[in-house]
Amino acid sequence: MGATPDEVARAHAALVALRAEVGKAVVGQDAAVTGLVIALICRGHVLLEGVPGIAKTLLVRTFCRALDLKTTRVQFTPDLMPGDITGSLIYDARSAEFSFRPGPVFTNLLLADEINRTPPKTQASLLEAMEERQVSVDGTPRPLPDPFLVAATQNPVEYEGTYPLPEAQLDRFLLKLVMPLPSRVDEIAVLQRHAGGFDPRNLEAAGVGPVANARDLAIAQAAARTVAVREDIVGYIVDVCRATRESPAVRLGVSPRGATALLAASRAWAWLSGRDYVLPDDVKALARPALRHRIGLRAEAELEGATTEGVLDQVLANVPVPR
Repeated sequence: MGATPDEVARAHAALVALRAEVGKAVVGQDAAVTGLVIALICRGHVLLEGVPGIAKTLLVRTFCRALDLKTTRVQFTPDLMPGDITGSLIYDARSAEFSFRPGPVFTNLLLADEINRTPPKTQASLLEAMEERQVSVDGTPRPLPDPFLVAATQNPVEYEGTYPLPEAQLDRFLLKLVMPLPSRVDEIAVLQRHAGGFDPRNLEAAGVGPVANARDLAIAQAAARTVAVREDIVGYIVDVCRATRESPAVRLGVSPRGATALLAASRAWAWLSGRDYVLPDDVKALARPALRHRIGLRAEAELEGATTEGVLDQVLANVPVPR
């Protein structure tokens, strides 16, 4: 049975409140907070990128605290094995049988901290979980809880001892959110909070508490799927994605999966904004986070200073916008 208008309104209010609740602990990262909310509505995953000390982990921990959901944090290291993530079969001497011990992936929100510090074999253990929402161990598929979201962090400036995520895994992330350094005003606000006794390890003392639950998310997900998208806006999304494949600087453009991700994110943002229809501005606002990690540049273009952000800027400037 579908949700009533009152339930939809309550779910909308809860997810708007979620953004404000995270702001009690994290300053100046409104775009990243909004991106995480959009990913939850779209049942997608998020890759957070930023220099050390930018509050990537604090953001996800605060987000978890503001949701009435089960959360797990895994620090990815070079010696982490796939079974450490998915779980493994354990022999029980008393029953003389093998039993499955679930890994940390069996949660609602998995914080994969510094995901590019673990080898490809362990990175790949998340592929099935992210795409199929299940884990297969010894040939037996085991479904993951619903909702399920992976929020992975990575450091863009340190390459020693890291393993870049392959294109196939990057494509599984709905959004890549780049967290910038705070402005001077925001950085002063951060220091003032710490001077006033804020402890990032004690979010309860900071007044952060659950404001949304799984029911709110389920209602929001269903409501976002009903947001109307005009035919010309669908065409605009396709044209933007196709234009990335035709750029001379690009060796790998956005796939059809990227186009569906941009469509879903645009609908979620429209619903969060209180509308039941998508505007071209919604598409433009979500194009960079939805597409930046799906573009591979040619080596010679990178040597000449080309960037994925520059490619997207050029595409969005050149593709005609529907009226």
